[in-house]
Amino acid sequence: MSADWAAFRALFPTLRHKAYLASGSYGLLGAPVEAAIRRYMEDRLEKGADWGGWVARAEAVRDGMAALLNAGADEIAVTASASAGINALASALDVSGARNKVVVSNFEFPTGAQIWHAQERRGAVVEHVPEGPDGGIPLAHFERAIDERTKLVQVTHVCYRNGQRLDVAGVARIAHERGVLVLLDCFQSVGALEVDVKALGVDFAVGGMLKYLLGTAGIGFLYADRRRIAEMVPTVGGWFAQADTNAMDIFANDPSPTAARFQAGTPPVMNCYAAEAGVGLIQAVGVAAIEARIRDLTGEAMDRLAEAGCKLATPREDARRGPQVAIRSTDAAALTERLAERGVIASWRDGNVRAMFHAYNDVSDIGALVEGLTAHRELLA
Repeated sequence: MSADWAAFRALFPTLRHKAYLASGSYGLLGAPVEAAIRRYMEDRLEKGADWGGWVARAEAVRDGMAALLNAGADEIAVTASASAGINALASALDVSGARNKVVVSNFEFPTGAQIWHAQERRGAVVEHVPEGPDGGIPLAHFERAIDERTKLVQVTHVCYRNGQRLDVAGVARIAHERGVLVLLDCFQSVGALEVDVKALGVDFAVGGMLKYLLGTAGIGFLYADRRRIAEMVPTVGGWFAQADTNAMDIFANDPSPTAARFQAGTPPVMNCYAAEAGVGLIQAVGVAAIEARIRDLTGEAMDRLAEAGCKLATPREDARRGPQVAIRSTDAAALTERLAERGVIASWRDGNVRAMFHAYNDVSDIGALVEGLTAHRELLA
C-alpha cells in the first residue's frame, strides 16, 4: 500500500501558509512532535521529576535509531549533538603514533573538519580530499589520500553545500583494505535516505534529530560498530557513559561496554520526547517510501528548474544526490531572503540557494520555488 502523502503533509501546520524547503537546516514541527513536547511539560508539572521515565525516553530514542540504521541498540549512543559524538570519538583515538593521519573530505560540514584539526595539538595530521573537475569527489581521490599512516577517514553522506552524494561504501572498502577506520556523517541524509550502516560498512556514524528526523535540536546519536567499542575509551565522558550509571563512583572511570561509553552527562530529557516522536513519524511511513518520494520530488524540481534556466550545483543522477537541490546564485543570501518574502523558505550556503525536500513537500512547493526564483532572475547565476 502506498503512503498517504496528503495525510502526512497535513501533520505539519506550517505548510498551510509556507512552501517550506529548509528541512536540511531544521525539519518542520509535526503535530505529533508538538504533542510530545507538550507531554513533557505536563509530566513536569504533574510529577516534578521522573528519572525512570526520562531514562526510558532516552532508551526509546536509542532503540528507534538502532532500527533506522540497521544497528543494535548496544551500538547507539544518545548524544547532545553530532559534534558531541565526534568529540567523544576523537578523545578515544590515539593519534600519537605512526598512524596519526585523519583524512576528511572537502564536502564535510565545518564541525567534521574543525574537531579533527583540533587534534593536531595531540599529534594528528589532517589531510583533505579535494573535489574533482566536475565538482564531485571521485573514489580515486580517496585512494590517494588513505595510506598506511591513516588512522581514520571521515566522509559525509550528502554534502551540505551542494547536495552531492558520496560513495560511502566505496570509501569504506578502500579504507578497510588499508586497516583504516571510517566515520560517516549522515546528518544531511538520515531520515530522508536509507542509511544502513552495516551495508555501507562504516565503523562509526553521527547525526542529529533536528533535520530530516523531524525532532529538535540538542540531541544526536553516535553509532559505533560493536567490534570497535572495546578498543575505544573516550576521555570525554560523564555519568551516563558508565557501565552502571547508579554506581556514583567518584574514584574510577568504568566505561559502559556498549556504545553508551560515548555519552556524557544527563540525557537531554525534553529533547528525547521530541526525538522519539520524530523518529516515530519516520518509522510509521518507512524510510524506503520517504526516499522514493523525495527522489521523485527533487527530480521533478531539477527538471523544472533547468527548463526555467536555473544553473544547478546538484547532479541530476539519482545515485549522486540526496534530498537537496542547490541552485547557483550571484547573491544567494539576498535571493533566499527574496524567496522568504514570498513565503518560500529555503536556505543558502557557498553561493547556492538550497531547496531541501522532505516527504511532506509536494508539487505546489516546487511551483512556488520556481516562480520565486524566476521572479528574481537578476540574482541567478
